[in-house]
Amino acid sequence: MLCASSSLPIFQRRDNNGRLSMCSKLCYAIGGAPYQITGSALGFFLQIYLLDVAQLDPFYASIILFVGRAWDAVTDPTVGFLVSRSRWTRCGRMMPWILISTPFAVLTYFLIWYVPPVEQGKVLWYLVFYCLFQSLQTCFHVPYSALTMFISMDQKERDSATAYRMTVEVLGTVVGTAIQGQIVGRAIAPCLPGDLDVLDNGNSTLLGSDFNITHISLDETKQAYLIASAVICTMYVLCAAVLFLGVREQEGPYFGSTEPMSFFEGVRMVMGYGPYVKLVMGFLFTSLAFMLLEGNFALFITYTLGFRNDFQNILLVIMLSGTLSIPFWQWFLIRFGKKTAVYIGITWAVPFMILIVCIESSLIVAYVVSVAAGVSVAAAFLLPWSMLPDVVDDFKVKNPDSSGHEAIFYSFYVFFTKFASGISLGISTLSLDFAGYVTRGCSQPDAVNLTLKVLVSPAPVVLIFLGLFIFKTYPIDEERRQGNRKLLQEMRESDQDSETESTELGSVV
Repeated sequence: MLCASSSLPIFQRRDNNGRLSMCSKLCYAIGGAPYQITGSALGFFLQIYLLDVAQLDPFYASIILFVGRAWDAVTDPTVGFLVSRSRWTRCGRMMPWILISTPFAVLTYFLIWYVPPVEQGKVLWYLVFYCLFQSLQTCFHVPYSALTMFISMDQKERDSATAYRMTVEVLGTVVGTAIQGQIVGRAIAPCLPGDLDVLDNGNSTLLGSDFNITHISLDETKQAYLIASAVICTMYVLCAAVLFLGVREQEGPYFGSTEPMSFFEGVRMVMGYGPYVKLVMGFLFTSLAFMLLEGNFALFITYTLGFRNDFQNILLVIMLSGTLSIPFWQWFLIRFGKKTAVYIGITWAVPFMILIVCIESSLIVAYVVSVAAGVSVAAAFLLPWSMLPDVVDDFKVKNPDSSGHEAIFYSFYVFFTKFASGISLGISTLSLDFAGYVTRGCSQPDAVNLTLKVLVSPAPVVLIFLGLFIFKTYPIDEERRQGNRKLLQEMRESDQDSETESTELGSVV
């Protein structure tokens, strides 16, 4: 295996004060793009792909989406535990996981977007490869997330690097949405016009189903999805290569010489720490809100608003707005504090979520709402990952003898986020099934349109306020955060003095 030696990687440089250069921060940030590129493509398009292109029954599609995300969530703490027990190598502790998982993750991602020729085995095909991809991506993303604590020991540098990372990650969602949306949007799956007719067994179908109003065949649509996935796979590999070549993982004082803790000790440690639990639970509800919006917005635009040929452009506007808003939120949290940024940033989208379902269908209003939603999406991206290192630092101050806990904190946070995603996708698709969703229909029953309205507005709004109510009890304010920073600096200086004294004593002896 080719690993970085003790010298700095190709792109990484530091100044005389040990601060990270802009180039090294960019290399670190680019490593977060694969997760968001694939995540946005799957989040916005997998549900509609399974229903209208793979032509699965909504019930089976919901099973695939829920089981895949639930399985993904279970693997996060497992991988986090294994990472925390990993030995230090010339590449570091995190980098080998990222390097080895990348080629297998790319292969399984590509196969998710392939429609197998066997009708009976399609459900198993998507379930297996979706679960495999989620597991392999976990082996990339959990170590990458924990890497935040090891690119620098300085809190300001980590916050700055996190802002770079969030900007690139939101840009990654733009890229993923643009690639998937623009390529697939040129070959939209043909719909079947006609009046809805309910059969005796209660299943909905379409009269005149042999008629296809588009000139694009279903095979062309399938090919478009494969082309989009191939482009995304290429970008995945390139971003992983930049991360590996451009970032040096520091061993630092955070990995002590104490014995590594067991898995259950790690679970007990994480779940017993109050500030962490409050942070995670607060963002769990707000993340679930935005995941409901993300997972159903394409269907809402296509069927409820009737903008079948514009949905990919509207999704792209959301992501572009989010990307441009990241620098503003980074300035805002520095100027006014992170908790204030949470309250304002997350609630910003609420009036627009209500507006989109209360007024008559309008393409202009849809774009206005998309711009506003993107501003809140940026806050939802940036703030959790900016605040999680504060919790880890706070734990370190309260438990100075504990070591090797960073990956566990990050993995359980990812676990809860992904579990929320699985719940949102499963509930959404099952709700559409119960409402009578018609596969490949040019229009949907009124019950389906009502369900989509609930999933993109009232439900997310309620979840947002629940999350903010929990977050109100989060104890780490700016004063405590700055105090922790000073204490950690004193602890590091004390450790360095102790090491120096030990070295001098050894020389005398």
